[in-house]
Amino acid sequence: MARKKSGVLKLAWVRSAIGCPEKHRRVIRGLGFRRLYQVLERPDTPEIRGMVAKVPHLLKVVEA
Repeated sequence: MARKKSGVLKLAWVRSAIGCPEKHRRVIRGLGFRRLYQVLERPDTPEIRGMVAKVPHLLKVVEA
């Protein structure tokens, strides 16, 4: 059984930002996403959690 990385969120961008407010698009870019269905690892900090909470309809947390 593989050990889970402590303090890391694995995020996937699963829905397009077309038609979303500009603030939501900026959050997606601020997290580092470049293309749809991309998966990124980000540190589990209150700042990142707040960004994810802004756009839960566009992102999916793959592993917490």
